[in-house]
Amino acid sequence: MNKHQHILTEKLNGLSLPEINNSVSIPKNANFMKKLLAYSGPGALVAVGYMDPGNWVTSIAGGAQYGYLLLSVILISSLIAMLLQYMSAKLGIVTGMDLAQATRLHTKKKMGIFLWVMNELAIMATDIAEVIGSAVALNLLFGFPLLVGVFITVLDVFLLLMLTKLGFRKIEAIVMTLIATIFVIFSYEVILGQPNLPDLFQGFIPKKEVVTDNGALLLALGIVGATVMPHNLYLHSSIVQSRQYDRTNKEELKEAVRFAKWDSNIQLIFAFIVNCLLLTLGATLFFGHGETLTTLGSLYHALADSTIVGAIASPLLSVLFAVALLASGQNSTITGTLSGQIIMEGFIKLRLPTWARRLITRLLAVIPVVIAILVFGDSEEVVEKLLIYTQVFLSAALPLSIIPLTIFTSQKKLMGDFKNHIALTVIAWIVTIILTILNIYLIISTFI
Repeated sequence: MNKHQHILTEKLNGLSLPEINNSVSIPKNANFMKKLLAYSGPGALVAVGYMDPGNWVTSIAGGAQYGYLLLSVILISSLIAMLLQYMSAKLGIVTGMDLAQATRLHTKKKMGIFLWVMNELAIMATDIAEVIGSAVALNLLFGFPLLVGVFITVLDVFLLLMLTKLGFRKIEAIVMTLIATIFVIFSYEVILGQPNLPDLFQGFIPKKEVVTDNGALLLALGIVGATVMPHNLYLHSSIVQSRQYDRTNKEELKEAVRFAKWDSNIQLIFAFIVNCLLLTLGATLFFGHGETLTTLGSLYHALADSTIVGAIASPLLSVLFAVALLASGQNSTITGTLSGQIIMEGFIKLRLPTWARRLITRLLAVIPVVIAILVFGDSEEVVEKLLIYTQVFLSAALPLSIIPLTIFTSQKKLMGDFKNHIALTVIAWIVTIILTILNIYLIISTFI
């Protein structure tokens, strides 16, 4: 760590997520696999954001309406995610700062407050998707009214607090288990659907119809918006610092960056596969019904309807779908509350008791959902319309996260020998510009 980095870290007057920072030991002189296992975990928490309930309807609808056409969009989005998460992890490891702390140090007070507000809105938007996903899953599995399910999700906060007491490594293990649950369930349902493999693999090749067909373009933008989300960049830059490595030793920093990239890419490949499974599920089981299957509940009931999915229809498929949805919502709860803590502490230096910070984050997400239910009625269509508008906040906040991340990781004075190579910098700026344009278009299209 160079002198400039030491000065910056001194100014921070606090670690990112101090309760977990430097808490996971790394074996010395171990082989590659043992070290990879020790470093593995943060990537799983990041991958959760790439397969949360906000992705489900968009990806399945993409398959139901356009078959395998939009698999290329999922592939490109996943490659972009790998690039951004690598840069995010590298920033946290090399500088000892998360993205929120680094942004705060390099902006004036008014800009810092503006960025904090935008990112808090993005966290709230992400959490709304998690609340809706969990509430709908509880309604489908146990018959709870949506309003009751929404209030039950508040208890997730206290569940997370209990898990935190067990240690960060336990949280990572639980997240990995829930990811595996989602993966197994959708793999089983897709295999039953017997997808057309040649057409499926053709779907990964970009086609002009993605751009020329307005409906496909909007769904493609929705997939990108639901896949690449700003809170993950703040989260990753913080939780990679949970590993114990010498912050002043260049070789140990290099090793930490290398294994963080392995961890991130492996877990994001799993997220990529899950998103492909979601779209493939729509293409194999629901193709031709995309106009009517527009909510999570309608998808749940369709899996038991032989007139839609044919002979494989069964209540078991519906139950498995709801279980996967609940697992996704619980996973996203963990990462959403951690991200909220990182952003609040990083931007405005406000350190609240852990329970208060996480309760506030969840209540901010619950209030809009409760208002929508009380005003418009206790129905899936009402609450799931909120999912569309949450993408607007996420789309607006994403460029405000990517731009500083690209600037910081390309600076020699901040990153030293770990700064982005010229080629990586150019690619990062191209991605930033394209995503910014696409997100502006998505915002305009949503309101029009």
